[in-house]
Amino acid sequence: MQQYKFQGQYHLRAVFQQSLQVVISQMDYDLLVPIPVTNHTMKTRGFNQVTGLLENIQYTELIKHREKQKVAQSKKDRQSRLKTKQQFFLDRNITLQGLRIVLVDDIYTTGRTLYHAAELCYQNGCKRVQSLSLAR
Repeated sequence: MQQYKFQGQYHLRAVFQQSLQVVISQMDYDLLVPIPVTNHTMKTRGFNQVTGLLENIQYTELIKHREKQKVAQSKKDRQSRLKTKQQFFLDRNITLQGLRIVLVDDIYTTGRTLYHAAELCYQNGCKRVQSLSLAR
Protein backbone atom coordinates (compact mmCIF):
# COMPACT_ATOMS: atom_id res chain seq x y z
CA MET A 1 0.00 0.00 0.00
CA GLN A 2 2.87 2.38 0.79
CA GLN A 3 4.38 1.82 -2.66
CA TYR A 4 1.00 2.29 -4.35
CA LYS A 5 -0.17 5.35 -2.43
CA PHE A 6 2.97 7.25 -1.54
CA GLN A 7 5.52 6.15 -4.10
CA GLY A 8 3.21 6.51 -7.10
CA GLN A 9 3.32 2.92 -8.26
CA TYR A 10 -0.14 3.09 -9.78
CA HIS A 11 0.10 -0.36 -11.34
CA LEU A 12 -0.09 -1.89 -7.84
CA ARG A 13 -3.79 -1.00 -7.65
CA ALA A 14 -4.40 -4.29 -9.46
CA VAL A 15 -3.21 -6.16 -6.36
CA PHE A 16 -6.21 -4.86 -4.41
CA GLN A 17 -8.90 -4.30 -7.03
CA GLN A 18 -10.41 -7.74 -7.34
CA SER A 19 -10.90 -8.26 -3.59
CA LEU A 20 -12.49 -4.85 -3.18
CA GLN A 21 -14.70 -5.29 -6.22
CA VAL A 22 -16.03 -8.64 -4.98
CA VAL A 23 -17.15 -7.05 -1.70
CA ILE A 24 -18.70 -4.07 -3.49
CA SER A 25 -20.67 -6.33 -5.83
CA GLN A 26 -22.35 -7.90 -2.78
CA MET A 27 -23.42 -4.57 -1.27
CA ASP A 28 -26.80 -2.88 -1.67
CA TYR A 29 -26.48 0.85 -2.39
CA ASP A 30 -27.62 3.70 -4.64
CA LEU A 31 -24.32 5.57 -4.90
CA LEU A 32 -20.74 4.45 -4.45
CA VAL A 33 -18.73 7.48 -3.36
CA PRO A 34 -14.93 7.53 -3.10
CA ILE A 35 -13.20 9.67 -0.49
CA PRO A 36 -11.47 12.50 -2.37
CA VAL A 37 -7.89 13.74 -2.22
CA THR A 38 -6.97 17.43 -2.08
CA ASN A 39 -6.10 19.34 -5.24
CA HIS A 40 -2.49 19.47 -4.03
CA THR A 41 -2.36 15.70 -3.56
CA MET A 42 -3.84 15.14 -7.00
CA LYS A 43 -1.21 17.39 -8.56
CA THR A 44 1.72 15.89 -6.68
CA ARG A 45 0.67 12.23 -6.64
CA GLY A 46 -1.11 12.30 -9.98
CA PHE A 47 -4.00 10.07 -8.94
CA ASN A 48 -6.59 9.41 -6.26
CA GLN A 49 -5.62 6.09 -4.71
CA VAL A 50 -9.27 5.28 -3.93
CA THR A 51 -10.67 5.83 -7.44
CA GLY A 52 -7.72 3.82 -8.76
CA LEU A 53 -9.07 0.87 -6.81
CA LEU A 54 -12.55 1.35 -8.30
CA GLU A 55 -11.57 0.94 -11.93
CA ASN A 56 -14.40 -0.71 -13.91
CA ILE A 57 -16.96 0.05 -11.17
CA GLN A 58 -19.43 2.91 -11.49
CA TYR A 59 -18.91 5.51 -8.79
CA THR A 60 -19.90 9.12 -8.17
CA GLU A 61 -17.34 11.74 -7.18
CA LEU A 62 -19.74 13.63 -4.97
CA ILE A 63 -17.52 14.93 -2.19
CA LYS A 64 -14.70 17.49 -2.46
CA HIS A 65 -12.09 18.81 -0.04
CA ARG A 66 -12.49 22.32 1.34
CA GLU A 67 -8.74 22.63 1.61
CA LYS A 68 -6.46 22.93 -1.38
CA GLN A 69 -3.61 21.50 0.67
CA LYS A 70 -3.60 19.88 4.08
CA VAL A 71 -1.33 17.98 6.40
CA ALA A 72 -1.67 14.33 5.42
CA GLN A 73 -3.51 12.18 7.94
CA SER A 74 -0.53 9.81 7.87
CA LYS A 75 1.63 12.64 9.26
CA LYS A 76 -0.67 13.31 12.26
CA ASP A 77 -0.87 11.53 15.60
CA ARG A 78 -4.15 10.06 16.81
CA GLN A 79 -5.16 13.11 18.88
CA SER A 80 -4.55 15.49 15.97
CA ARG A 81 -6.59 13.28 13.66
CA LEU A 82 -9.51 13.20 16.07
CA LYS A 83 -9.53 17.02 16.30
CA THR A 84 -9.80 17.45 12.53
CA LYS A 85 -12.75 19.66 11.59
CA GLN A 86 -15.18 19.00 8.73
CA GLN A 87 -13.06 19.05 5.60
CA PHE A 88 -15.61 18.14 2.95
CA PHE A 89 -18.42 19.70 0.94
CA LEU A 90 -20.76 18.36 -1.74
CA ASP A 91 -19.42 18.92 -5.23
CA ARG A 92 -22.84 19.27 -6.77
CA ASN A 93 -26.22 20.64 -5.95
CA ILE A 94 -27.76 17.21 -5.63
CA THR A 95 -30.44 15.77 -3.44
CA LEU A 96 -29.39 12.74 -1.45
CA GLN A 97 -32.83 12.36 0.07
CA GLY A 98 -33.52 8.72 0.83
CA LEU A 99 -30.37 7.41 -0.88
CA ARG A 100 -28.16 4.61 0.38
CA ILE A 101 -24.50 5.52 0.02
CA VAL A 102 -21.33 3.50 0.37
CA LEU A 103 -18.25 5.58 1.09
CA VAL A 104 -15.00 3.99 -0.06
CA ASP A 105 -11.60 4.78 1.42
CA ASP A 106 -8.23 3.13 1.24
CA ILE A 107 -7.14 3.08 4.90
CA TYR A 108 -9.22 3.38 8.07
CA THR A 109 -7.16 4.69 10.97
CA THR A 110 -9.27 6.70 13.43
CA GLY A 111 -12.43 6.85 11.32
CA ARG A 112 -12.44 10.66 11.31
CA THR A 113 -12.37 10.99 7.51
CA LEU A 114 -15.30 8.62 7.07
CA TYR A 115 -17.15 10.26 9.97
CA HIS A 116 -16.97 13.66 8.26
CA ALA A 117 -18.02 12.26 4.88
CA ALA A 118 -20.94 10.34 6.42
CA GLU A 119 -22.02 13.37 8.44
CA LEU A 120 -22.15 15.43 5.24
CA CYS A 121 -24.26 12.77 3.51
CA TYR A 122 -26.69 12.52 6.41
CA GLN A 123 -27.00 16.32 6.60
CA ASN A 124 -28.08 16.22 2.96
CA GLY A 125 -30.81 13.63 3.43
CA CYS A 126 -29.22 10.21 3.04
CA LYS A 127 -31.21 7.30 4.34
CA ARG A 128 -28.17 5.13 5.08
CA VAL A 129 -24.42 5.55 4.84
CA GLN A 130 -22.05 2.62 4.97
CA SER A 131 -18.31 2.60 4.53
CA LEU A 132 -15.81 0.23 3.04
CA SER A 133 -12.09 0.53 3.59
CA LEU A 134 -9.42 -1.61 2.06
CA ALA A 135 -7.20 -1.68 5.15
CA ARG A 136 -7.17 -0.80 8.79
